[in-house]
Amino acid sequence: MTKKEDSFSNTDLQDVERRRFLGGVVATAGVGILASLGASATPSVGKNRIVITTPTGNIGSQILETIVASGVPIRVIERNPSRIPATVRSHIEIIQGSHSDPAVVDEAFQNTDTVFWLCPPDAQAQSAIDAYVDFTRPACQAILRHGVRRVISVSALGRNTPFAANAGYVTASLAMDDLIASTGVNFRALTMPSFMDNIARQIVPIRERGAFFLPIDGDRKFPTVATRDIASVAAQLLRDQSWSGQHEVAVLGPEDLSFNEMADIMTEVLGKPVRYQQISFDDFKAGFVQRGMSNAMANAMIDMYKAKNEGLDNGVQRTPENTTPTTFRQWCEEVLSPSIAQ
Repeated sequence: MTKKEDSFSNTDLQDVERRRFLGGVVATAGVGILASLGASATPSVGKNRIVITTPTGNIGSQILETIVASGVPIRVIERNPSRIPATVRSHIEIIQGSHSDPAVVDEAFQNTDTVFWLCPPDAQAQSAIDAYVDFTRPACQAILRHGVRRVISVSALGRNTPFAANAGYVTASLAMDDLIASTGVNFRALTMPSFMDNIARQIVPIRERGAFFLPIDGDRKFPTVATRDIASVAAQLLRDQSWSGQHEVAVLGPEDLSFNEMADIMTEVLGKPVRYQQISFDDFKAGFVQRGMSNAMANAMIDMYKAKNEGLDNGVQRTPENTTPTTFRQWCEEVLSPSIAQ
């Protein structure tokens, strides 16, 4: 299907449509999307089969490790099956390819009950909408065609905040959720703040310079979550056949911290001074472009961080249900410190 034929265009995503969500809007926004998908539902006859996308990624690999021993039929989509541990490969079915490929998701979603959906990073995409919404369209066609019962996606916090309409990757993630929801599938969008694990991308400056760098105000407090906790929530939903309907599920970690507070914790755990340094958005963008990211995706990254700096991640009230256990200190002790020592 060409973009010209698609009734859910990039222009549409510049208005209020991209702020809508799930069940309450399926009857309205979903009509045009369903028509553009050109598919109709056929009930799944699978025996509780689970499909996991990105099974070698940071989150997907942890989900796979958690549920592989459950006895539930598991099918994964993976470009390079050799990256899956040999001890796991014998217990799962592998569909080789990209989950943006219509033929791949069509094969993978046959006789499938539940899908874990995560869009992989695409630094060369022409836009964040291409990287999330357009990437997901073939999957939505296959969801309808094969009557998939449940989908769990990895998404982002920010819906219904004043910042969601111009938040780059987050705006595109929320639009992706709307597209999935428009199929009518039972749906849980796991909405997260920034990951603790992203700090590990700065291991070299932490080790060599005792510092890490981002464009966020060092005193702004916000939630942050470990990917192990995201995987745990996702795995629980994948194994649970009782839920229905369409909802966001916030996964907030255990506490709100600022980057300056994180630096203090890293100093204590690592036994060496670590400081946080706020840099300009221009310098932040330049670093991504120098590493090969397209200008459009670098701009989307900047828009996301600007929105986070304004409070994008602070719009959900913390509750016992959306609070997960891994503290930043624990993550530093168990993940960051061993990585720094290597």
